[in-house]
Amino acid sequence: MLRVFLTIVLPLLLPAALYLLWIAMVRSAEPGGAVPWSGVPWLWLAGAGVLLLAIVLAVVTVRFGVPQEGVYVPPHLQNGQVVPGHIEPRAGR
Repeated sequence: MLRVFLTIVLPLLLPAALYLLWIAMVRSAEPGGAVPWSGVPWLWLAGAGVLLLAIVLAVVTVRFGVPQEGVYVPPHLQNGQVVPGHIEPRAGR
């Protein structure tokens, strides 16, 4: 759940959260400083969120994927015990 939050939800919402925080800080210095919700550039914030999400997913996919040599053996039962999935080296190596 934390991985989903950090790689999908946070990058998608971060530009809007930072913008709204900045607007709230600027408006708090003014008397009667309410945030004008109709003036918020929602389309640009959504676009920035999608762009940041794509960058994060690309980095996570490229940097953390380690190629494995061998044959994948899925989890199975052996003598009443569950043997977890694993990668066995190829026979010729």
